[in-house]
Amino acid sequence: MQQLLLVNVVFQWTKCLTVNKNKMATIKIKQVRSTIKRPARQKATIKALGFSRLNQVIEKEATPQILGMIKKVEHLVEVVE
Repeated sequence: MQQLLLVNVVFQWTKCLTVNKNKMATIKIKQVRSTIKRPARQKATIKALGFSRLNQVIEKEATPQILGMIKKVEHLVEVVE
């Protein structure tokens, strides 16, 4: 019985991974404030998001990691519709 449940759970998990893999939402982010006189961690986060200049708009997948990075520098960026 446990093996049957384990196989069923593994099957559902792989099915979930393959279905959600292609449906990742994307968001557009625009840098609106400079990183001059900001802490090094915020500068590194902006660079990790892919920004290289002000008013640049980039498109990223809305993963939890990216959303967390946006939250850390929300005073420097804005989400564009």
